[in-house]
Amino acid sequence: MMSQWRRLALSKQGLASQQKFGADLSGTRRAIEHLGYVQIDTLSVVERAHHHVLWNRVPGYDPTHLNQLISEQHIFEYWYHAASYLPMRDYRYALPHMTSIRDGENRYYTNVDEHLMNEILARVSAEGALRLRDFDKGNKGKGKWWNQGLGRRALDKLFMQGDLMVCGRNGMEKVYDLAERCLPEGIDLSVPTLSEYAAYLFDTTLRAHGVFTWKQLLHLKTGKPLRDAMREVLDERIEAGVVRALGNADAPTAYVDIKTPEQTPTIDGTLKVLSPFDNMVIHRDRLSTLFGFDYRIECYVSAPKRMFGYFCLPILYGDKFVGRIDCKAHRADQRFEVLSLNLEDGTLDRDQFFPALSDELQRLADFNKCPLLDASVVAAEGE
Repeated sequence: MMSQWRRLALSKQGLASQQKFGADLSGTRRAIEHLGYVQIDTLSVVERAHHHVLWNRVPGYDPTHLNQLISEQHIFEYWYHAASYLPMRDYRYALPHMTSIRDGENRYYTNVDEHLMNEILARVSAEGALRLRDFDKGNKGKGKWWNQGLGRRALDKLFMQGDLMVCGRNGMEKVYDLAERCLPEGIDLSVPTLSEYAAYLFDTTLRAHGVFTWKQLLHLKTGKPLRDAMREVLDERIEAGVVRALGNADAPTAYVDIKTPEQTPTIDGTLKVLSPFDNMVIHRDRLSTLFGFDYRIECYVSAPKRMFGYFCLPILYGDKFVGRIDCKAHRADQRFEVLSLNLEDGTLDRDQFFPALSDELQRLADFNKCPLLDASVVAAEGE
């Protein structure tokens, strides 16, 4: 049965087939709407996480799709459990977090210079969309903006409390505009009740994962009121026959979508190299329980303590995670380097696995605009 749940999880995530969401711009939009969020990451050892996640699911994905979908008001940037691209249809579920920031419930956003905030709003209102660097012009030497970071904190608070929105990016540089100019006409701006918010989290997890744990439902969400509301939602969905509990004495209780297990696809030897921030692997406990794969990214670990490399990427082969590979894109000389390969499945058919891995690494290298693949460690391992 565990293999069936793994196939269900992969199918829900769009990793069983690249055709689940369609292709190109429309496929990118459908992928984000189905997944509920795609995490934004600044690390660029290989292509950044938000692009890597979508490229693995959408044929013809192009990084320009995200700016286009923002300009067309189909998606927006805000906070899920981390900075993310979110479907515009879910905008109202960001309102409680915005309100908490405005009300000073987050200590980082207290003691922010209100004069600077008003100055920012006035300039954006009068001049249109602006970048952080635009506000620093004319203030050199005053210690007011860039030098002390006061302006950055003011800008961040305006974004987090919903007065400003990101209307596009130049690389990782954000461009801000007034929220009223970024939101589509007629959008629902009613603040959800706690029960509605819990149901939104539940439905997002059910739709995107199919198999999940209680901890995953509340990933990085805190507070007893929300836990209580989520417990009510879960109990209601169990009683309604939407999900059922999977008994496993050796692991935390998991819940499964009742409607889809019989439809889980047969997954062949498809191989994918995933981002460390991929939606499939971000819930580490669930990943360990469902796939028996204990994964941690090591860029936050001191070099002497690393076992697998600074930016080791999980390798998905069929319905199993079989190892991890440490890669680096050298963009200046268009070279994609494989630094190390660690395989953990001794049952692999090496004659099939290594050609599949080589093909996927070349595809990943091309996506990183580094067509020269330096994978000697892979070749040596495959001999």
